[in-house]
Amino acid sequence: MNPVMIMTMSPAMLLVAILLPILGGIILMALPFRKRRHMEIYLETIVIITSVLVWLILIGRPAEGVPVVKFVNNLSLSLRLDGCGMVFSGLVATLWPLAMLYAFEYMEHERHEKIFYLFYTMTYGVTLGISFAEDMLTMYFFYELLTLTTMPLVLHTLTREAILAARKYLYYSLGGAAFAFIGLVFLMVYGTTVDFTLGGVLTPETTGDKTNVLLLIYVIAFLGFGVKAAICPFNSWLPQAGVAPTPVTALLHAVAVVKAGAFAIIRLTYYAFGTKFLAGTWAQNVVMGIVIFTIVYGCSRAVKETHIKRRLAYSTISNLSYILFGVTIMTPAGLVGALCHLVFHAVIKICAFFCAGAVIHQTKKEYVYELDGMGKKLPCVFGAFTVSSLALMGVPGLCGFVSKWYLADAAVSGGSVMMYVGVGALLVSALLTAIYMLTIVIRVFFVEAHDKKMDTYRDPNWQMLLPLAVFLAAMLVFGLHPAPIVSLFRDIAAGSL
Repeated sequence: MNPVMIMTMSPAMLLVAILLPILGGIILMALPFRKRRHMEIYLETIVIITSVLVWLILIGRPAEGVPVVKFVNNLSLSLRLDGCGMVFSGLVATLWPLAMLYAFEYMEHERHEKIFYLFYTMTYGVTLGISFAEDMLTMYFFYELLTLTTMPLVLHTLTREAILAARKYLYYSLGGAAFAFIGLVFLMVYGTTVDFTLGGVLTPETTGDKTNVLLLIYVIAFLGFGVKAAICPFNSWLPQAGVAPTPVTALLHAVAVVKAGAFAIIRLTYYAFGTKFLAGTWAQNVVMGIVIFTIVYGCSRAVKETHIKRRLAYSTISNLSYILFGVTIMTPAGLVGALCHLVFHAVIKICAFFCAGAVIHQTKKEYVYELDGMGKKLPCVFGAFTVSSLALMGVPGLCGFVSKWYLADAAVSGGSVMMYVGVGALLVSALLTAIYMLTIVIRVFFVEAHDKKMDTYRDPNWQMLLPLAVFLAAMLVFGLHPAPIVSLFRDIAAGSL
């Protein structure tokens, strides 16, 4: 029997992987668990089975897609896994089981746990839908669903701050989706297809004399998808969403929402409008200018912020635009750098957020000036935070250095003045990152404690510490031996995968 035949998965498994966590979350509400532990086992089992299925699909990638719902004029909701989708779905499938495990201890004393886990689990399936989408219409459908499944998570605590944050998140997301929809409509009219095609779907025959109009539509759609990627001036929802429980904010900032926005812009640029159509135009300079400004703005605001999670939120704003900077370079090397930072920043930032959440969970302290001397009482948490800080700064030997190197290399190879300005923004950002991250590290390890309750603080249990250990290992492995994954990204950028 041919081993290749054994490994090849049916395209229908793409739909199964999406539906499993969605239906699993819905069924959760009907199950009368006698003990909380039983609910935890159920949820972790659903998530692990889904992740295993996703990785089996990645290993035995189906050659064909699968239509789910057919509309008129050859429009449909269809699923297919290509190289770019493999990156995003593999990232999601790896991080979600660890995030769920972390959530069990963090949410132990929270109210409305079932409702929380209902949407937390459903969001996994919806995010996979974005990564498995065969075309712009399907991705847009799941992109809208993502807003609807994550908004209740932001609202979870039902405090006034949570209500305001959820309202702003909803307004911004729906407004951005409206802008993105304009891009979808124009691609339907002027594109040869709405299917994702590396190199784009626009041709001189289809665009005619509408080049400048389509460039404007690209900028509008870029800004629309950029709302979830927190580009300026549409980023104020992200720090405000930090009122949500840390398992939510970690996924918002590392995987589900903001990375979905960056992933959608990769699709829009490389697989829809196409770099051949966009490169060298005024539209490229406009979006790159917005991205460069966001890089510097985000890290500048992080330096001033004293709340731990909001400081990390502003850091996310800056680092997301690292990814988008690689996208706007509009070369294969730029795409490699963007994919590198898409993955590596996810690992770094989810680790940093989980550390911040562990501190809040264990000590009820949320501000930087309250952390003096805590390093000796929570050595595992702050040790992990220190490594994630160094990785975020771009210290050699850790994965953050690798992605920044490839981004800078792609920009220098591009050779335009705007790209050189972008490299300067990366250097400024690295300096400011060192300031706002190492300030915390220095305070927890080298400043004398004044908190009378200091002796009662300790590291959390294994459910919180195990994910941190995995993230630390990933930062080191990707930092010291990045060649295999970078080679994968190069194959994707070249269109051979």
